[in-house]
Amino acid sequence: MTGRLFDIVSKNAAEEPNAVMLAAKEQGAWKTYSYKEVWETARKLCGGLLSIGIANAGLSPEQQEKIAIVSPNRPEWIITDIGVQLAGAVLTPIYPTISPHELAFVLNDAQVRILFLANNELYEHFKEAFAQVPTLKFIYSFDKIEGVSCWQILTEKNLQPDESVINRISAATLATIIYTSGTTGDPKGVMLSHDNIVSNVRDSMPAFTFAKYQERALSFLPLNHIFERMVSYIYITAGISIYYAESMDTIGDNLREVKPMVFTTVPRLLEKVYERIVGKGMELKGVKRALFFWALELGKKYDNVNKGSASYRFQLMLANKIIFNKWREALGGNVKAIVTGSAACQERLIRIFTAAQIIIMEGYGLTETSPVISVNRFESEGRRVGTIGTLIQNVEVKIAEDGEILTKGPNVMMGYYKRPDLTAQTIVDGWLHTGDIGQWVEGKFLKITDRKKEIFKTSGGKYVAPQVVENKMKESIYIEQMMVIGADRKFVSALIVPSFVQLRKYLKDNYPNIQIPGDDAALVKLPEVIMQMQKQVDKYNPLFSHTEQIKKFTLLPHEWTIDSGELTPSLKVKRKAIEQRYRTEIEAMYQG
Repeated sequence: MTGRLFDIVSKNAAEEPNAVMLAAKEQGAWKTYSYKEVWETARKLCGGLLSIGIANAGLSPEQQEKIAIVSPNRPEWIITDIGVQLAGAVLTPIYPTISPHELAFVLNDAQVRILFLANNELYEHFKEAFAQVPTLKFIYSFDKIEGVSCWQILTEKNLQPDESVINRISAATLATIIYTSGTTGDPKGVMLSHDNIVSNVRDSMPAFTFAKYQERALSFLPLNHIFERMVSYIYITAGISIYYAESMDTIGDNLREVKPMVFTTVPRLLEKVYERIVGKGMELKGVKRALFFWALELGKKYDNVNKGSASYRFQLMLANKIIFNKWREALGGNVKAIVTGSAACQERLIRIFTAAQIIIMEGYGLTETSPVISVNRFESEGRRVGTIGTLIQNVEVKIAEDGEILTKGPNVMMGYYKRPDLTAQTIVDGWLHTGDIGQWVEGKFLKITDRKKEIFKTSGGKYVAPQVVENKMKESIYIEQMMVIGADRKFVSALIVPSFVQLRKYLKDNYPNIQIPGDDAALVKLPEVIMQMQKQVDKYNPLFSHTEQIKKFTLLPHEWTIDSGELTPSLKVKRKAIEQRYRTEIEAMYQG
């Protein structure tokens, strides 16, 4: 495989020009884009960009032109990525969900002069931020916006790129700067070369043994995240057509329409899928309800290594025929695997979905590693529940004395943009310090036990790994989100966002005479609700040491979201932001 990203597309355009590369809903119908069409449009975009005088290949990362894109997933996103690469420039993707202040910071830090934007809604949202960026000279929109140049102005020039520019682009050329989510402080710009990403595509490919040419993938995780972007190039390499979901709200419908073989997700979205399925199961009556929860209990016991007794395997076969087949149909009926990353996935979900013949391939990586370090394989012998799989090819890992996972390989970033100090702190003697604490299982499966920076010490000097507690307790259908607290405190407490739907269902079933409030703030104050949530905490507390057990908790009436500033765009919890926002509630748990 070549060391330049765009050569992957070039190869397919030459060998299978008419095969479907991308597809999206336009005016209610799926429109497809062939490899030839994508490649030719990207080349024209490159020619148009060069015509407005951009800095290009052969220069240092500081001198290369930085071109930003703010857009949800759509064919134009990948076309722009390829066109910018061909021009020797550096694509700087920005989440559409960030604040105008954060956008202005990134644009100024990268000194962006050219920006591609999806639609009028985003333009209006960020318009004031654009005025705070003195370097920004050109804005092009994918949709028509009054007073804004349409991106087709560049492609309709019908200019072919300067081949001498393309020839100067090497595997070592900077391809993209991705600003990390910024759970603490300002975002950092991660510099990834062509070879960083291409090597990760090449070395991750053996995990996609189920991939078949001209099958389909559904894409809905943001392309701004290196996970979805790198996997997109895996799809392209394998000849899998990429269909873009219309929105997060239409994923269910799009799955049934597209019938994908594979898609990527993050645990939070998988949790929501599971919660909806269980919610529908709870609405069933009589025999149907009993069968549903019988199948669910079988799924919870599933282990791909220890297959269970002959009786268990027979029951699971029946469950797949009468219950789990409906789950597969809801996902389009053709899903072979779901690849998940970004955060720890509940073991319970992995067991249940895999029992339902929907294989969950949990992996691990960082933006700084392009991103994959390890992944659970499609084949059973390459998967272990509770781990993040075996290392991909050409990537090394060692566990430091303090338990931190260190890694090296061709996928490790060039460094942080304009931050050699941070780069030197993160990459020491060639080893990138991940910040994650881990261990080996069976000598080859990597397991994460917590984030190094998130482990805290109580006032009694005992260490607590909060993610372990949170992930286990979130197995309760009544706990939607949770954050464990206790640094320098005398005991461990928690903020809990309950599942309001499940709580109302519980009250309806168990307290038929109670008046159930429609307001969530009133709901979490009901004694019956507090008592039920205490039962959930009491159920899981014995699984942990006395120090780690939750002594007090506070129920919150609002789900944590990206828009409210409590989650990063990749759905990670912003612990410091939550602690700050709910400091009154936290302090109340430690009074007296």
